[in-house]
Amino acid sequence: MSKKPGFTALGKKENFLGIESQMSGYDSSRIVVLPVPYEHTVSYGGGTGRGPKAILDASRYVEFYDEELGTELCRSVGIATLPPVAFGKSTDGKAMTKIYGAVKALLDDGKFVAVLGGEHTISQAPIRAHVEKYPDLTVLHFDAHADLRDTYEGSKFSHASVMARVCEFLNPTHLVQVGIRALSPEEAEFIRRNGVATLYAHQIRGMGDWVPSVLPLLSPHVYVSFDVDAFDPPIMPSTGTPEPNGLFWPETLKLLRMVGEQKTIVGFDVVEFAPNRGVRHPDYTTAKLTYKLMNYAFQKSL
Repeated sequence: MSKKPGFTALGKKENFLGIESQMSGYDSSRIVVLPVPYEHTVSYGGGTGRGPKAILDASRYVEFYDEELGTELCRSVGIATLPPVAFGKSTDGKAMTKIYGAVKALLDDGKFVAVLGGEHTISQAPIRAHVEKYPDLTVLHFDAHADLRDTYEGSKFSHASVMARVCEFLNPTHLVQVGIRALSPEEAEFIRRNGVATLYAHQIRGMGDWVPSVLPLLSPHVYVSFDVDAFDPPIMPSTGTPEPNGLFWPETLKLLRMVGEQKTIVGFDVVEFAPNRGVRHPDYTTAKLTYKLMNYAFQKSL
């Protein structure tokens, strides 16, 4: 194991991709994976607390070599994986403070942070840390749901309210949502009133090649928050609320690659994955998505 004050990188049997210590030590790695197994407010299907471990387990079967970009990113930049954030009895604001503190420390140490959830509530913490470092930040939000309710089931820290919390410290015009197909009248009004750029699923399906239209909406620095229920249910059945008419793999990766080419992806989270023992392909899909996001974020520097 590689050690630094406050951080201990996991070894090959536990880390992302299952990589050797020379590619996964904390000091030598530019990328740090932070597992955040937080599950407190899920409202339909559960299991997101098991998501980070399932993603890490599946990742050990993902090839190091990216045939699209012709690189082995883990060898080029190093990927360290930290132990999961421990919450104890902390929930809501106290839990978010723990996540924020960990991400801020990693950013201060010059690391690129990849957060693995956990329910979507967690995203407000790493986004806040990134907004402080990159004041011009755009949040590119992939989701079936707008997540803009002020409260849900009595909680301001619900997964259904995460982007409402984000918009308390991020200008709503710097929130770009892709794939939305389930929201309340309250959320639709929030989008109209505050100028949130939202590409609804039904609009996307009528636009032909819709991907290039997203790029002008983004600032130079982009944080990607990816709720896996953005995908169509046959691709991603392992999530709390699988909504029909979702995104497909090729169009999603095309957009992410273009963002990485034309902007700078400064961090990301992948959330709301709820593993199901009866179907295993979503575990691998989510692990592959995580590695593709890393590759796209670093493609200009390799």
